[in-house]
Amino acid sequence: MTLDLSRQEAVQKAADAGIPVALADLGSLVRIPSIAWPAFDQNALVHSADAVAALLRGTGVFDSVEVKRAAIPGTDEFGQPAVLATRAARNGRPTVLLYAHHDVQPPGDEALWDSPPFEPTVRDGRLYGRGAADDKAGIMAHVGAVRAIAEAIGDDLDLGIAVFIEGEEEYGSRSFGQFLADNLDVLRSDVIVVADSGNWDERTPGLTVSLRGNARFTLTVRTLEHASHSGMMGGAVPDAMLATVKLLATLWDDDGAVAVEGLAVRDAETPPYDEATLRAESGLLEGVSPIGRDSILSRIWNKPSITITGWDATPVAAASNTLAPQTSVVVSARVAPGQDAEEAFAAVEKHLRAHAPFGAHLEFSDVDCGDSFLVDTGGWAVEEARGAFADGYGVDAVDVGIGGSIPFISDLVREFPTAQILVTGVEDPHARAHSPNESLHLETFRNALVSEALLLARLNARTI
Repeated sequence: MTLDLSRQEAVQKAADAGIPVALADLGSLVRIPSIAWPAFDQNALVHSADAVAALLRGTGVFDSVEVKRAAIPGTDEFGQPAVLATRAARNGRPTVLLYAHHDVQPPGDEALWDSPPFEPTVRDGRLYGRGAADDKAGIMAHVGAVRAIAEAIGDDLDLGIAVFIEGEEEYGSRSFGQFLADNLDVLRSDVIVVADSGNWDERTPGLTVSLRGNARFTLTVRTLEHASHSGMMGGAVPDAMLATVKLLATLWDDDGAVAVEGLAVRDAETPPYDEATLRAESGLLEGVSPIGRDSILSRIWNKPSITITGWDATPVAAASNTLAPQTSVVVSARVAPGQDAEEAFAAVEKHLRAHAPFGAHLEFSDVDCGDSFLVDTGGWAVEEARGAFADGYGVDAVDVGIGGSIPFISDLVREFPTAQILVTGVEDPHARAHSPNESLHLETFRNALVSEALLLARLNARTI
């Protein structure tokens, strides 16, 4: 059974008509500062989860909508509130699981925002605000798509639908695996749509077919039992800052490519993408050159990278003439698709221990590893997604790799080994997720919502 033209047109019309309401609801969600970090008001996450649950109940589609928490393994704590909505499949139709997350990154320095981070603001065809793209727009793509098929298909809606809106993706998905285990039966699906990725550009949809893994940890470097006067001892005693700078510099070669033995590289073709596009999308300053070798996208999609994302050092305003006895840095390594993240961490740890200058003492802590992901593009769900994208955007989708990581996908693969996983998104390359002035391209959002509605309609027309 295939989706007939009249029903496709009805779904597109319903999805289009629902865009203004979806954007208004998205604005309401953006106003909630739902940050999972303990330093922030945790009541906002409860408010956010309740708001999402109300939106899902309002579709009239689901048999059950609940706000739930799961235990964090190895602790006596529970994770942040998640939303679970379910309806059973009928008449031999498949079940689809729709995933997004309602927690967001902290805003950072609000002085760097052109408008308040939690006040949704439209400028030049974009909606600005923390979470406007990552990932509250993903939530509203799901909600808007469900609303559209409910209106257009009505009593003929036999598709099974589960919706899982997580509350701590930005904080490490600490209870994700336990949540899956607790709700395994109702989450079991034939197709899983993870709406937390991006597109090729604001006009061209992207189907994410590869994601790098990650290996993140804190490195503490110690050289002294106590601080000393930099004038009295400097030049004879290595301080921790000196040792750390020299040690970290060994992680890259002169071209800025990762120089750690044991980190793998994936051999895969990449589409054309020039330096001018990289500069425009990344904000690379004039006169500053890109790093690495080979095609630009291979460096981002298929090769490892290492970034220092935090450094515990004396701030400039409090600087004194002191040799620091110890310092800590956060090291974030992205792992090429196909390599085990634990194996990659072991390679980086081995490299750092082998290159510790002056016999500096090293300590590794807060290790967090997540595996990469490669999509099987031969499944029928991928074919349905390509068709839905082509109809919704009016342009064929591009298979894209993502330099970022979605570690919990490995949990989905483990728990649902027969499910076909589709990684989609509403972001474009200028969304600036995690950064000041995060924004959503409004036309991209429209196309993404329409495409997802068409995908659900296609799945509803399929028997298994």
